[in-house]
This record gives sequence, structure tokens and C-alpha cells, in this order.
Amino acid sequence: MLFKGTTKRTAREISEAVEGVGGYLNAFTAEEMTCYYARASAKHIGAVVDVLTDMLLRATFPAVEIERERGVIQEEIRMYDDQPSQVAQDAATALLWPNNPLGRPLAGTSENIQRMKRRDLLNYRRKFYHSGNLCITVAGKTDLTEVKYLLQPLLRQFPGGSRAQFTPVSRRQSASRFELIRKPVEQTQFVIGLRGVSRHDPRRSAFRLMSVMLGENMSSRLFQNVREKHGLAYSISTGANYYHETGSFFINAGVENSKTAQAIKLTLQTVRQLARRAPSLRELRRAKEYTYGQIHLSLESTDGQMMWLGEGLIGHGRVINPDKLIRQIEAVTAEEVRAAAALLVHNERLNIAVVSPTAELEEIEAAAKFE
Repeated sequence: MLFKGTTKRTAREISEAVEGVGGYLNAFTAEEMTCYYARASAKHIGAVVDVLTDMLLRATFPAVEIERERGVIQEEIRMYDDQPSQVAQDAATALLWPNNPLGRPLAGTSENIQRMKRRDLLNYRRKFYHSGNLCITVAGKTDLTEVKYLLQPLLRQFPGGSRAQFTPVSRRQSASRFELIRKPVEQTQFVIGLRGVSRHDPRRSAFRLMSVMLGENMSSRLFQNVREKHGLAYSISTGANYYHETGSFFINAGVENSKTAQAIKLTLQTVRQLARRAPSLRELRRAKEYTYGQIHLSLESTDGQMMWLGEGLIGHGRVINPDKLIRQIEAVTAEEVRAAAALLVHNERLNIAVVSPTAELEEIEAAAKFE
């Protein structure tokens, strides 16, 4: 709704003010932040800052636009419902974080979107959109003196406030959790979710390398074992999320309907193997070099630098030095990677969501064990 008009600009004037100088304007929401960002030629930094500030401070939330956007977002939710991989991911996240905001889909639900009133949006902005939650990062052909000159008069317009608090997650899970969702799809999708470590945990670097070894590229163990050797999956990958007080580790796969239980069993066995035996020095070096390359590539664009700065400030209260992070990763030993994998292999911590036309819950539960 911040793009739908302010007291100074119409929705079209907002987009024209940035796109009219060859720029780009967008926003996204993640679990712990919302980001509004723009990219344009450095000579237009003043105009871009003015537009973004205008949106944050003076958006008018027109009732007619709320109704129009309500329908758009419900269509977005229906689009996600048509994507089996997204349905499985949302279901696994809900299993992992029950009765907590982390377990809710970022897009919301159709029911909540339908019920939402204009006053709800205004109250939300009043509660969260203030200087206590605000982080501004700039990357490109400029310097701190110019940025401060542009921002100081604008920042004085933001209301004050304290940094937002969050609902802590439950620290305990005592039994495996499963969800089977029937859909008439051609390929079964499953997601395995396990609790990981927070962004502040000293084991994070080892955890990151473990994820690379297991499933972040085509030379990873899961890709080679589950897809290449046994032909059980078209796609299989891993990913880790790091939050303020906790984290998560996911394995996502698309498999032939009749091979679901077999693929889940082999996937868990592969993770278990890494937890039992430390990787070779060659595999460790390959994972480190891959990670360094990903870090360097992400910082080649001003967009990537902007996000790096913002995520560091919001997540850690400081800018993270890439070279320092690389040194931390370089110091990780093979035994530390094995220990990171060992954090995962507990049957009572398993969370598995399956979207399939034919899978049986009893078969999935029987296969879902770290052996």
C-alpha cells in the first residue's frame, strides 16, 4: 500500500519519479524485516531518497486501493497454492514453528487478507514504522557526507520508538511431526525441516559449510546420491535460515510419486553419514571455496552491497566485514562440520511435509528415521 499514493504523489507519480530517471523501485518482506529499496544513477540519489521517505511517512492508504490490492494478494496466495514446492515449504515451516509467527506464511492467508481493515494497516505503521526500527543503507557512487546531508532533514520527520520485540520460539520438540497434503500433481514434493542455529551462534560457519556439502550445488552429497546415483529425484537441495534466536535447515525435493518413502529414507541416511564421519579435507576445501565465491559474487552489484550492509545492521547491529567472515569460515575444521550435522540427526526433531497424490502417511513415517 505504500506504493499506492502519498499526500504528495499519486501511485503513478511515485513510479514515474524513479523509473523516469531510469531507476527501479521495489520492496519485499522477510521473517524479520521489510525492505523498501530503489536503484538509480548516482546523480539521482536525492530524488530516490525523497520518494522512499515520502512513501514511508506520507502514504495515504486509499480505501479503493486497499480493496484492489486485497484481490491482488489473494490471487498471489492462490498462485502459491498452485505450486506444490511452496505448499510443502509452508507446511514444513508450520510444523517446525507451531503457534509462533515464524510458522506462518509470509503472504498471510486469504481469510486474514479478507478481514483486514484500513485501521489495521494504519495501526501497524504506527507501531513499527519509526526511528527505533529504521535502518538505511546506501551503496554506489556516493559518500557518507552526501548521504548524511540528504538524510538528516528527512530523519527528523520520523516518529521515535523502541525497537520491536518478537515472540520467542519454543525450545523443545519431543516427537517427529508430519503432514501429508493431497494434491493431483504429477510429482511428489517433500520438505524436511530441522531446527538449526541462530545468526549469533559461533557454529554458524560450520553449519553453513555443512549445508553446502549436503545440498547447495550439483556436487553436493544429496544431489549426487539421491539424484545421480539412485535416480530418485529430479531436484533436491538444502538451505539454512538464521534468525535472532534460532534457525532452521531445510531439505527440498521433487520425486516420482512411487518413490517418495525411498527418497526420504535415503535423504536421511545421507545426512546421518555426514554426522557420523567428518568430511575429507578435499571436500571441506571445495565447500569453502564455493562459499567464498558465493560471497564475492553477491557483492559485485550495488544491490548486493546494499543488502549486505542492511542485513548486517539489522541482524548484528554492525556491518559485517566480508574478509572477517571468510576468515571465520576458513577456520572451520572437518570435525566441526560433522558436529554441525550431528545437531540435526535426532528423530524427535524431524518435521516432514509431503504434497502428493498417492503417498501414504504410514509409509512416510516408517521411512522417516535417522538410522
